[in-house]
This record gives sequence, C-alpha cells and structure tokens, in this order.
Amino acid sequence: MEDLDKNFDKAFQIASMMTEELPADIMLRFYAFYKIATNDRLQMPSGNSELRNGFKLNALLQFKDVSPIEAKKEYIALVEKYTNQKI
Repeated sequence: MEDLDKNFDKAFQIASMMTEELPADIMLRFYAFYKIATNDRLQMPSGNSELRNGFKLNALLQFKDVSPIEAKKEYIALVEKYTNQKI
C-alpha cells in the first residue's frame, strides 16, 4: 500500500507538470480518479463555469463505484499512458 501511495504521488507530480493538451474526456478521467483517490469526491466541483462543474460531477458519478485504491491505480495508468513514463 505504501508503494502505491508513493507511486500515486509521483504520478501526480508528473501529471502536474504536463504541458500537452489532452482531450476533455481524458482530463475528466484524471479529475475523477484524483478526487476519488484522495477521498475528495464528496465535495461538489466549485469552478466558475456551471457547465464545466456539471461535466466534473458527471465524471465523478461515472466512477462512483471505484475504490480509492483502484482510483490510484487508474490515475497512475493514465499518467503512464499519456506521458510514456513507467512509474
């Protein structure tokens, strides 16, 4: 479990430094898995755009049955896929 947390933190750091623009659906996956992994999914999205907040909420609902552990694994997999880096 400790290795998973370290790998998740590393993946987050890599994702935070990404400059490549990804499709919106992929960005929403990153958002949802991060929120679930950090147990922050219960908080409503709070941006300036109601439409964008709606998309974020929809992404969270799509993955509502994903556990925090599985969300960390999925987040890491996304980072590996879109950065071509092995974590």
